[in-house]
Amino acid sequence: METGNEGYKASENMSELIISVSGLRGIVGETLTPDVATHFVAAFASKLPSGPIIIGRDGRNSGPMLSRAITAALTACGRDCIDADVAATPTIGVLVRQMKAAGAVQVSASHNPPPYNGIKLFGPAGRVLDAETGSAIRDAYFAQEAQWVPFDQLGKITNCEDPHLPHLEQVLATVDVTAIAHARHRVLLDSNHGAGGLLGKRLLEKLGCDVVLVGDTPDGQFSHVPEPTADNLKGIAEMVRAEDCVIGFCQDPDADRLALVDGAGRYIGEEYTLALCVQRAMAHSDTRGPIVINGATSGMSESLARHAGVPSFRSAVGEANVADMMIAQQATYGGEGNGGPIDPRVGYVRDSFVGMAQVLDLMTSSGKSLAELADALPEFHIVKSVAKVTADRLPALFDALRHEYPEAEATSGDGLRLAWQDKWLLVRGSNTEPIVRLIAEAQTQAEAQGLCDRAAALI
Repeated sequence: METGNEGYKASENMSELIISVSGLRGIVGETLTPDVATHFVAAFASKLPSGPIIIGRDGRNSGPMLSRAITAALTACGRDCIDADVAATPTIGVLVRQMKAAGAVQVSASHNPPPYNGIKLFGPAGRVLDAETGSAIRDAYFAQEAQWVPFDQLGKITNCEDPHLPHLEQVLATVDVTAIAHARHRVLLDSNHGAGGLLGKRLLEKLGCDVVLVGDTPDGQFSHVPEPTADNLKGIAEMVRAEDCVIGFCQDPDADRLALVDGAGRYIGEEYTLALCVQRAMAHSDTRGPIVINGATSGMSESLARHAGVPSFRSAVGEANVADMMIAQQATYGGEGNGGPIDPRVGYVRDSFVGMAQVLDLMTSSGKSLAELADALPEFHIVKSVAKVTADRLPALFDALRHEYPEAEATSGDGLRLAWQDKWLLVRGSNTEPIVRLIAEAQTQAEAQGLCDRAAALI
């Protein structure tokens, strides 16, 4: 397992400032500077209704600097600011609604390496911005729009004494706390020195767990590569087994994603996080209803919904798109296969804490181990690959794929998705690189790989 931040280097194709409808990210001191941050949030403030703005951050060591610059810019625009300091991204969403704020700025680069940081924007509904609002803010930033105020109209700054408590209470309200506490699960929580340890420890202790904490200090000194993948969590997986834990919970730095490790040290992964939460949701009358997942998420959740007799919908990839469709379809559950369950009772934000509590609830109510629950899920295999292709060649590639697979149900708008009853292929151009992402799922690894390989051969 890697230690410290040695060996991290920003890749050339990620070195530019990336601006999307939900925020931006870049390399601190190069593409992401205090000047960029202040002008970006000034544009954000110009599009918000009246009211305070919450500011939070993950544990990166560049976070305090950027948070101070952002706070200065917002108060210079006459906006009152509420400083939540280190807090998980889903916690910020809860706070916006709890405190009736106009919006929020979360300083985080999610799973990107230490040289990066970023800004994620929340609207007054306590969720990341939808495409229309985000596009307006992006345009305002490029136009350098700002509403600076004179000295006697500057905003005020207050500190949030316990930013985690409202989120904690809302997550606990979704599970049987007494039953889970009675089981006395021994668990490992790997927050990897991000924002998740502060609330994660409190949540698991409230659930009566015997908690082994790893990387709970939010100082950004990642002890392994921050994305919670199998390769990056080999050392953590072995620790789960060695510590005799029944489950390992592994968060990304801003704690909106959760990967699972079983008691034998087997990486269960992120796709299973959502599927297990959906399985539990389908077993309860108050959450048994339509679900929404994105076009790149495993069909496990889709299959569980079908078995429960409820509809499932697929949105374009992206948390905002999932949230939009959940609201439109009045879905009772949703999420993305990157370990991000979305329980609307807590908020329309991917939430690792919802995942931890509800997976423990499922283990407790079923009397089964994580391994038994995971092995009983519908079996699917996902393959993900990339190929170099410029944006102007994508229409011809999509036409070739439609011709190659005329029997498949084709949907467009988020690349091209071809679906059969038991498999699917998604081909999407990158917004930031001259590549196409190929994602396929089937009942065997070989069949999924074959779909990706055939698509790549048509390029």
